[in-house]
Amino acid sequence: MSSAALPLENISVVSIATNVPGPVAAARLTGLGATVTKVEPPSGDLVARVAPDYYAELTARQEVVTLDLKTDEGSVALEALLSVADVFITSHRPSALDRLGLGWDAVHERHPRLCQVAIVGDPGPGAEVPGHDLTYQAVNGLIFADDGTPRMPSTLIADLAGAERAATAAVAALFARERSGEGSHSEIALSVAAESMADPLRHGLTAPGGLLGGALPGYAIYATKDGYVACAALEPHFLARLEELLEASDRDALAAAFSTKTSAEWVEWAREHDLPLEALART
Repeated sequence: MSSAALPLENISVVSIATNVPGPVAAARLTGLGATVTKVEPPSGDLVARVAPDYYAELTARQEVVTLDLKTDEGSVALEALLSVADVFITSHRPSALDRLGLGWDAVHERHPRLCQVAIVGDPGPGAEVPGHDLTYQAVNGLIFADDGTPRMPSTLIADLAGAERAATAAVAALFARERSGEGSHSEIALSVAAESMADPLRHGLTAPGGLLGGALPGYAIYATKDGYVACAALEPHFLARLEELLEASDRDALAAAFSTKTSAEWVEWAREHDLPLEALART
């Protein structure tokens, strides 16, 4: 998106959210042209310590300030930021926000045009229950390997999906404010985001043996001479072309064919024949 077309230019965002969901949401809004101020506690953001490169990506083009919101000085400084802000992103439990004087009712009274996006774990009363991406994925069946043994997730599905929802909620709130003239409060629950991400599994689409879970030979992972490739010949015309070119029409025949070349050779071959296939990356 060109800088001339950024839709959130002149929109000010203040975020006191640390870890992953809030910063990812703020980064999305930055990318849409918003001016973002990230407020961190004196202890900093955990992501900065454990994944500094990721932290640098998420905070690029943002102003990062350190405030102790438990002190009068920090509270006054934050109020100054909120007084000119359009969006306020939080990721605290409601009780913690209330103790800081940052619950929705209090904030709305002081800043009636401010739109607050509150990222929580569970919705409603469950927002006080502690949890993280791992627990939200766990209850939705997203951390089991194909052999039925549990494994740590390879990415933060709940956090990232929740972040996208938070960014969308911010944009929607700004749009609504143009009509009503008042700010609004949006609650984004990470557990709900995880549940939505698990819908394809829950409905059998990606479950073992499901349409996208191993039932289709053309939509599968195959071993090559030096690794693996993901073949996604889902549409009939892709599948027909794959089977014709490889002279293979079942899983065993396809497996035998793919074992004859390296992953890079198969990727090059797929590009030449307009087929959806990629090598599995090792991280």
